[in-house]
Amino acid sequence: MAIREPEIIRNKEQMRNWTRSMRAQGKTIGLVPTMGYLHQGHLSLIAEARKHAQLIVVSIYVNPGQFSANEDLSTYPSDFQGDIEKLQSTPDGVDVVFNPYNLYDYGEERERSGGKKREKDEGVVSCLEDERGGGFGHETWIRVEGLEKGMCGKSRPVFFRGVATVVAKLFNIIEPDVAVFGKKDYQQWRIIQRMVRDLDFAVKVIGCEMIRDKDGLAMSSRNVYLSPQEREQALSISRSLLEAKKGGRNICSELRRSVIESIKAAGGKIDYVEIVDQESLEAINDEEITSGGGGGIVICVAAWFGKVRLIDNMEIDVL
Repeated sequence: MAIREPEIIRNKEQMRNWTRSMRAQGKTIGLVPTMGYLHQGHLSLIAEARKHAQLIVVSIYVNPGQFSANEDLSTYPSDFQGDIEKLQSTPDGVDVVFNPYNLYDYGEERERSGGKKREKDEGVVSCLEDERGGGFGHETWIRVEGLEKGMCGKSRPVFFRGVATVVAKLFNIIEPDVAVFGKKDYQQWRIIQRMVRDLDFAVKVIGCEMIRDKDGLAMSSRNVYLSPQEREQALSISRSLLEAKKGGRNICSELRRSVIESIKAAGGKIDYVEIVDQESLEAINDEEITSGGGGGIVICVAAWFGKVRLIDNMEIDVL
């Protein structure tokens, strides 16, 4: 069987022209947005996208708009050639890899150079501010104000405006019929759904079930930075969530406390453990969960093991 090589597009106008030419032929297009360093979880999103669209675009772009200056943009793992090889190994491959250099700056100089990196761009740590004073100063942001406030939005206050803005840019450039996101990033998935609804994007947003390694750890590009000991300790997250799920309609505060204690006992540092409504992401109290007055809930966790911040979640139906 021949290896199918995807077309690699780096320029936004070329990407838009490809999409529109395919649409003119009556083709449907699915988008899987990623930041690269692909793993089996990403490949499962591509498989899901294939169920809903004839052509698949995978974007690989480490978005500086969702990193604060003190976060790990400069060290975020990257292996573009390895990513391409993984995409080629999928049963049906992908049609296009959209790999722009920078979605926030398209000055004349860069357009003439085909998107190549300029010397003055070296060392940029985020697109929020250019502390050297010579930047383009991106000013236009999309915020999903209610859904972004809790959980990851508390400790990473610029994260979701960066996510929503860059996804909107991808939707405007690629114009997909379907976009697939992993439910591991649960809050992100719900925020994109709400943005699409509120701004009338003609895109169907699909949430794909989380993929875990054999030991239960949620797949993440950042897992590569865990030491063997930290990885073993991090298994406390999935184990505690499974135990909480067995508790079903137990008192919310007790479920939350059991998850926190389990992670702390394993050496983890808690960022948050929250029990929220699956759609509104509003906190669920003890009375609501025990009465069965709501629908599904989700326990969302973010915790540090060493220098690695991991997120995970567990959906629970309580009706």
